[in-house]
Amino acid sequence: MSDARSPAIPKVVSLTRNEARDEASRTSRREFLVRASALSAGAALAACSPGPALPAKDSASAPSGAPQSPVLPQNADSRLDSAHGSAGHTGSSATASTAAGATAAPYRRYDPTLPPLSKERTLKLAWTARELPLRISPTAVVAAWTFDGDIPGPIVHCRLGDTIEFTLTNRGTIPHSMDFHAAQIDPKVAFRSVAPGESITFTFKPKYAGAFMYHCGTGPVLMHIGSGMYGAIIVDPAVALAPAKEFVLVESEYYLGAAGANGVQAFDFTKMMATLPDLVAFNGRPSQYQTEPIHVKVGDRVRFYVVSAGPTHPCNFHIVGEQFDTVYLGAPPSLPMRGVQTFSVAPGGGMVFEFVADVPGEFPFVNHGFGHGQKGAIGILVVDA
Repeated sequence: MSDARSPAIPKVVSLTRNEARDEASRTSRREFLVRASALSAGAALAACSPGPALPAKDSASAPSGAPQSPVLPQNADSRLDSAHGSAGHTGSSATASTAAGATAAPYRRYDPTLPPLSKERTLKLAWTARELPLRISPTAVVAAWTFDGDIPGPIVHCRLGDTIEFTLTNRGTIPHSMDFHAAQIDPKVAFRSVAPGESITFTFKPKYAGAFMYHCGTGPVLMHIGSGMYGAIIVDPAVALAPAKEFVLVESEYYLGAAGANGVQAFDFTKMMATLPDLVAFNGRPSQYQTEPIHVKVGDRVRFYVVSAGPTHPCNFHIVGEQFDTVYLGAPPSLPMRGVQTFSVAPGGGMVFEFVADVPGEFPFVNHGFGHGQKGAIGILVVDA
């Protein structure tokens, strides 16, 4: 080790046994970080690209002193999945199917209303994974990877004690999967990737009430979430909360490349890694609830289930001109916080915000991280007299 003040003169250091052990530990950590950094964006995307799996290196046959390339993980049955050799992708979400029919893709407002509970105690959900053009504003179409053809995917509403029987069929051209944050289940089995044309079915019972994210868990997960494969599952407690007007907001970031075929903008992995989004949206369409607000009436209890899909940034949820009389930090009705102005929902997390609308008017709801509010994470709640 050289002295920084006299680099030409080697410095001899005598280490005790404990110091030597600590130095070896630090060296091991440094080597680990160097190896981990090699699995960068390019390596992650290569794992989802066409081509055979990389063989393990035979150290005996490698030339002495030759640099060793990292061996990418090839674990097809976990959330770090990267092993399918079917048609894949590069750093863009564009596929042949995401451009077809793009000019005719309709625009529609995503309904934020929480769907009613089913009378059945076993919910049988059969969804498809598809890549398609999706219009997120009257003038913008994106190359979307979707659950059931939309961003976000369908809102699931169930209660504690219900059974979710879920089937995912892959109608796309690359592998996809499903990861429910409301499930306690072996991810290596249930959340494994599904090759194009194939299906997977698994069953679970939510253990806790609250607002939970679901998303595609196929690697690189950042690319699949960042291209639109996420949504919300709302789990009611065994004893229902007070009656309210209930809405679901899933916030997410859009990292977009230049317009391509038919004017479609693909999601860009390099920009996702840089973590500076072009747009931020509630329920997939930036600023949609400004042009088409959410309406309630004076005296209504209003309950927002807010899920932050990220993939990277939190949602600092705030309603201008209101305060939340109740925010559930954990599973409702436990751990309520009172008199809250703003609270941050972590990426991959969900929380429940509520208040009584006792003043008529127009109340903006926003990500109070205003760099993201200005990029589309804003809407209007109209309280009618």
